[in-house]
Amino acid sequence: MSGDADVPAWWARLGLPGLIDLHVHFLPERMERRVWHHFRHGGPLMGGGWPITYEWPVEQRVARLRELGVRTFPALAYAHRPDMAADLNAWTLDFARRTPGCLPSATFYPEPGVAAYVRRALDDGARIFKVHLQVGGFDPRAAELTEVWGLLAEAGVPVVVHASSVPVPGGFVGADPVGAVLRRHPALRLVIAHLGMPEYDPFFELAARYERVALDTTMAFTDFSEKGMPFPARLRPALLDLGLAGKVVLGSDFPTIPYAYAHQLDALARLDLGDAWLRAVCWHNGAAMIR
Repeated sequence: MSGDADVPAWWARLGLPGLIDLHVHFLPERMERRVWHHFRHGGPLMGGGWPITYEWPVEQRVARLRELGVRTFPALAYAHRPDMAADLNAWTLDFARRTPGCLPSATFYPEPGVAAYVRRALDDGARIFKVHLQVGGFDPRAAELTEVWGLLAEAGVPVVVHASSVPVPGGFVGADPVGAVLRRHPALRLVIAHLGMPEYDPFFELAARYERVALDTTMAFTDFSEKGMPFPARLRPALLDLGLAGKVVLGSDFPTIPYAYAHQLDALARLDLGDAWLRAVCWHNGAAMIR
């Protein structure tokens, strides 16, 4: 593909009705400006940072997703301190109600009352959750979250978890904290963001071990990520098997990416894992997860 304009022909050639992208961000405007500032200028949580290709008004970003053929996407917000998750949930759920194609999403943080507002978000229609252990700097094994993980496991909704040390180490990252949660709640439908890069191996092991654990492709295999966090060739057979088994889903990190959206799809295609794998990752696995 030479650019975003070629994306619809790409998925049409695969016989797909479009794309399902489970790692997309929309945030309240003031918060989004602060996040973009961190991405542009770097810092302790970002390293050197990077330019944002789609630093556009919200209406233009939604229009681009529609032009690309992204039929379903969430507005993943995540809390990095106490007393903000409930308000973020109100915003993301309202955004989904007024934005066709947007999957209702929510977040949480270990704090008093967290189980109550997670239960309320589920009652209000949340179908996907997001937590960021690196930015949030919290331990997923925190006692305040025990009931929350149980609620989410019972509900069967996917939880996109940034649990690896990308872009820089920090917080309670790595497979061990999340693995401990899964041992207590093996029915959790966790989606490990970024394939767990750069700690690919232990996160692939979790996906293989637990029936409902999956990986998302966000930024993986792109030229940008391959420079510093190359995907190990030894895991290609596992990547193929997990994708065909429903355990790899499309994620992009739109809009905060330093390249065109089309490049993420090009990066998947050049793995040469076959059209059946691409169809599973770009549509069928995500559809099964959120049905």
